[in-house]
Amino acid sequence: MDASTATEAPPANEFREPPREAWYCVKSAGSLAIGAMASVTVLGEQVVIGRTKLGELFALRDRCPHRGAPLSEGRFDGVAITCPFHGWRFGADGRCRAMPTLVDGEVTDPGQVKVGEFPIRESDGIIWLYLGQRPELAPPVPVLALAGKTRCRVAVSVLVEASYDLSVLSLIDPGHVGYVHNAWWWRPTATAQEKVKDFEPLPFGFRMKAHKAAANSRGYRLLGRPQTEVDFLLPGQRIERIRLGERAIINATFATPIDTRRTLLTNVLLSDLPQLMPLAPVIRWAGHAFLRQDQRILELAQQGLERKPTMLLLGQADRLAQWYFCLKRDYAAARREGTVFSNRLAPERLRWRT
Repeated sequence: MDASTATEAPPANEFREPPREAWYCVKSAGSLAIGAMASVTVLGEQVVIGRTKLGELFALRDRCPHRGAPLSEGRFDGVAITCPFHGWRFGADGRCRAMPTLVDGEVTDPGQVKVGEFPIRESDGIIWLYLGQRPELAPPVPVLALAGKTRCRVAVSVLVEASYDLSVLSLIDPGHVGYVHNAWWWRPTATAQEKVKDFEPLPFGFRMKAHKAAANSRGYRLLGRPQTEVDFLLPGQRIERIRLGERAIINATFATPIDTRRTLLTNVLLSDLPQLMPLAPVIRWAGHAFLRQDQRILELAQQGLERKPTMLLLGQADRLAQWYFCLKRDYAAARREGTVFSNRLAPERLRWRT
């Protein structure tokens, strides 16, 4: 990858512009029940998502075109949503099916009124939403499939009062681990060691190639220092695959931009290890503790960036942040110009201390 040591400080407005042409995680706890709906916000857009009685997912703009009331506050019978204000009914395709206030003889056709709809997908128990144009050109929804049957699944989320870019950088920042996540049960600061990692490009990101887990990480040592590899994918996804013989643990974290000031961090752990089933409560506690630690430091850093919105990216430990801004900028340019995105990063070996 680009071996340049030049620092790259993105302009202030770049912190508030996550890509619209991207899939974002909006529900981590699994599938919506039949006949259920929920309100979610992504990129400042309020969206109502739901599942029909036939099991089909839908996503609509959460605003009745009549008087602006949120449709998510209405009733959903598994077929159509009834607006809480005047009873207008909208099908899962967004098209209006009834306007109760109309009387016989009025020429208005309810079917001519339509609420905006958005692409929505479900994969590995996670629901993904897309707000942009031409999703076939975007980074695909990640696949978290295990070779064996899932024995343990834990998902936790934390809402962070920080910009999207700052939150995404925490997913790929090796230098903060021993300080922000300094704990006797994980990786105490006093045990910092020099690390050497090999990276290779992916179609929409980069990969830390498979290597033996860090010796100074007590969490990994409990697993016998297994092989692990880490993918970073646009727009803000970190997927770690830990392999223990024929078994595996997938530890994925996704960043979702709620608006210009808030980011949702979601961590999902999947494993086909039967031994982890009784440990799910402990894993949930640890995952939540990690996200809370990130939340605290990110919110403090955001305060500093609001006073002066510049960063000094320095050394090989910050190269990953430089790669992220490069990928983000090139992807935005490709979508703007209507060209195919091409990842121009190249393989590189990096060294840092953590």
